[in-house]
Amino acid sequence: MSAELTVILTGIFAASSCALVGTFLILRRMAMMADAISHAILPGLVGAYFLANGPNLIAGILGASLAGLATVILVETLQRSGRVKSDAAIGIVFPALFALGTFLISRYFSNVHLDADAVLFGEIAFAPFDRLIIGGTDYGSQPMIVLGFLTLLNAMLIGMFYKELKLATFDGGLATALGFSPLLIHYGLMTTVSVTTVGAFAAVGAILVVALMIVPAATAYLLTNRLPVMIALSVVIGVASAIFGYYGAVAFDVSISGMMAVSGGIMFGLASLFSPEHGIVARSIRRKAQSTSFAVDLLLMHLNHHASGSESRTSLERELNWSSDRLKRVVGAGERDGLLQRSDTHITLTEQGRSEATNHVLAIQPGDVVTREQVISPTT
Repeated sequence: MSAELTVILTGIFAASSCALVGTFLILRRMAMMADAISHAILPGLVGAYFLANGPNLIAGILGASLAGLATVILVETLQRSGRVKSDAAIGIVFPALFALGTFLISRYFSNVHLDADAVLFGEIAFAPFDRLIIGGTDYGSQPMIVLGFLTLLNAMLIGMFYKELKLATFDGGLATALGFSPLLIHYGLMTTVSVTTVGAFAAVGAILVVALMIVPAATAYLLTNRLPVMIALSVVIGVASAIFGYYGAVAFDVSISGMMAVSGGIMFGLASLFSPEHGIVARSIRRKAQSTSFAVDLLLMHLNHHASGSESRTSLERELNWSSDRLKRVVGAGERDGLLQRSDTHITLTEQGRSEATNHVLAIQPGDVVTREQVISPTT
């Protein structure tokens, strides 16, 4: 297998495994927990390195997983104390553990290949040279194999415990009533996050693994309201980030893992702008349409007060405090719906418009108030 394909597959597996568990972190509003775990596993890695007398995959995973669970337990203990909120608890625990790990590296392992830069940023370009050799047989790139296994493992776990994860995420009370333990599910998810983090750790580093775990899931969250679709979209977006990131890094001669994170960020930016339901553009269009619709209704009711159902443009501009352009847009919207008609000087209700205005008046309940601010909005 070529070095290029090895790097791309390593990135794909890293993004996929992270996106699978990242979906549930986003839904549980625990995105910062990924950041906390990715930093706080450092003491566990250092301890595993010390006990194994050198780099050891199994010892590293166990040490990092224990450190990740310790992070979750410490954060929740601080939260339960009632004196510290969730964000503050995370802000206290993970810098402390990360600082401890950095101190141990600089104090006791300064002369070995275990440094803070590798821990923070990683280097996925080295994946083809880190081989998994067992009994003298070379099985291929160790990061690619580990991350491929983690992707399969995470997919299997989500498939097996999908119902439990969904219930515990959206309705912990119902999960308890049905005999599931939300706490057990929570710690199981956090263990999976810890193992996934340390698996991607060597390839992309502690900081960028957070981007792969959170950004694809956050992007998918903007695009759908269905959990199965969100999980699938998270993986697809993660894979796209890895592929575009690699070729972007080659084109601009920059960090591959960093460019993968940038690619994910670009996709999130596009989704936040153009998502059909949650995008900034779509929300702006809906707000403008709602504002125009409300203004048309107000104009209908205003004209309906006149026996003739008609009033001059200048009088309407003065009484409603609208500019001529504003009145023109509202009347145009009313004309398109067959509610209004205009001449050179007057605006007049059609029969359909008078019926619509009457229905609006009948629908107003006692005590309802229509304020000038609702009509003359700075955003309209």
